[in-house]
Amino acid sequence: YFLLNFNPFDNLLCILLGISFTVWFTLLLVFIIVPAIFGVSFGIRQLYMKTLLKIFEWATHRIERGAKDNNHLLYKPYSNAIIAKEPTSLEEEIKEIRRSGSNRDLDHASEFEMSDIFYFCRQGVESIMDDEVTKRFSAEELESWNLLTRSNYNFQHISLRLTVLWGLGVVIRYGFLLPLRVTLAFTGVGLLVVLTSIIGFLPNGRMKNFLSEQVHLMCYRICVRALTAIITYHDSENKPKNGGICVANHTSPIDVIILASDGCYAMVGQIHGGLMGVIQKSMVKACPHIWFERSEVKDRHLVAKRLSDHVEDKTKLPILIFPEGTCINNTSVMMFKKGSFEIGSTVYPVAIKYDPRFGDAFWNSSQFGMVNYLLRMMSSWAIVCSVWYLPPMTREEGEDAVQFANRVKAAIARQGGLVDLLWDGGLKRGKVKDTFKEEQQKLYSKMLVGTQEDRSRS
Repeated sequence: YFLLNFNPFDNLLCILLGISFTVWFTLLLVFIIVPAIFGVSFGIRQLYMKTLLKIFEWATHRIERGAKDNNHLLYKPYSNAIIAKEPTSLEEEIKEIRRSGSNRDLDHASEFEMSDIFYFCRQGVESIMDDEVTKRFSAEELESWNLLTRSNYNFQHISLRLTVLWGLGVVIRYGFLLPLRVTLAFTGVGLLVVLTSIIGFLPNGRMKNFLSEQVHLMCYRICVRALTAIITYHDSENKPKNGGICVANHTSPIDVIILASDGCYAMVGQIHGGLMGVIQKSMVKACPHIWFERSEVKDRHLVAKRLSDHVEDKTKLPILIFPEGTCINNTSVMMFKKGSFEIGSTVYPVAIKYDPRFGDAFWNSSQFGMVNYLLRMMSSWAIVCSVWYLPPMTREEGEDAVQFANRVKAAIARQGGLVDLLWDGGLKRGKVKDTFKEEQQKLYSKMLVGTQEDRSRS
């Protein structure tokens, strides 16, 4: 009966599927997993990046030529601010308004004038049109087109050739790259959970620390390849050392993978449930990471005590912290929280700068969930970034934690080519603090009534 119902086509199909899976996992093992284990590269990703750049340049040229032939205006993103502003003080601007309005000089008008309200109205309208905060939480618009409709509004002007090229890109990204990257991601995370759990049974000592570091590096490098990440590390002699704190600007959750694939760190964060909780529990068995319960996160003294105890032990890995506390779109660096700068340990600044032409690494958590974000990352062309290790910095005599944090932030912004902003990243979801409003009120009041010293002299 079996011989009568035997179908040669089904047998051939099974053989072809078996060969396909064998070839797939062999290529995966030889060209990706094994090089990740030993930290070597065959240069395939660099060649892939150069090829993409040439295709992007050609696609952008075709769009511009097609729009010109059809008399269409191309959308040009604002690379700078919409409103041109010159750095002037409140006193100087109000003085200019008074002069133009009533020909009176500020020196003879130390009391309120109705024209003063135009200054505050103008400041309010400018903030609505072009504020420095809101635009830091949206994806950066590209001048060129990278064959992703989500990255440029000019994709509507594509020609037939570009349509075919875009369709081919969709097939490559979703039909080949996405399955490959998902397989690598599950491989990296699975190995991390299994191997760190096994290492956790070993007694504490040099052997356990050595194996833990090698396993973490191997798994993070596999995860980096799951994003086709092309990373250039600069000034490796300044890499963070044990007993220190590594601080970096924050663009995406993958910042952790980017840094941890070049060195081992002790992570700091809140304990989660689900898959993330399983990963955290397995990691802490092999390495002294610092996880807090939800109720402990807001206890600043407890957090500072845990961090201080960790850095005092020079055998423990450096702590990795992102002081901004939220993701910024990699165009600027916003206010650093002072907590990690109060400990008194050596701080190792790190600047991370992504190249948005290949894929936007910024995570807009208010718009995309984690799964949606990872899907967008794995369906992009690649993640290309540069990492600079800056010289270690320590708190100077007479310098408080806020001043130290601002000095470190300025160094990171300068090295990464980012805008240094004083605004708190918490404004992403919260309101402006009353202290900012009161500061403007004090400046205006001081201008009107003068300081106590000026009044006593008069």
